Amino acid sequence: MPSFMKNLYSNRIDFGLLLLRSVSGYMILVNHGYDKIVAGAEKWEKVGGAMARLGIDFFPVFWGFMAAFSESFAGAFLIIGLFTIPASFLLSMTMFVAAYGHLVTGKGSPEMALIYGAVYLTLLVVGPGKFSLDWKFFKQE
Repeated sequence: MPSFMKNLYSNRIDFGLLLLRSVSGYMILVNHGYDKIVAGAEKWEKVGGAMARLGIDFFPVFWGFMAAFSESFAGAFLIIGLFTIPASFLLSMTMFVAAYGHLVTGKGSPEMALIYGAVYLTLLVVGPGKFSLDWKFFKQE
C-alpha cells in the first residue's frame, strides 16, 4: 500500500471530522446564519420570539441575535476548527429550539434541525479532530 494511502487510512476519523465540521459549518453559515446576522434587530426579534414556546418571553432581540450569532460565527468557527466545543454547544441549543418550534407549531418540518442538531451534538462529544486549529493550539495529551 502506498504511504499516502496508509496515512489517509490511519487518519480517516480525523478526515471524517474535518469533513463533518467544514460541510455542516458552511451550510449553516451560508443557508441560515448569514441572512439572519445581517438582517438586524427586527429579524432578531422575530427569530427570538420562538423562545416564548419554551416559556422564555423576555429579550426576544437578544435570543434572536444569539441564534443568528451561533449560525453565523459558530458555523465559521466549525469550518476552521476553532472553539469547536463551544460552537457545537451553541449550535446544538439553537437546533433544539428550532426543532421544538417546528414540532409544537406544526409549521415546517423539524427534520433539518434534528439532523443539524445530531451533527453538532456529535462534534460536541467527539471534538474537532487533528485537522483543526483547536488541535494545534489546545491539544491535550
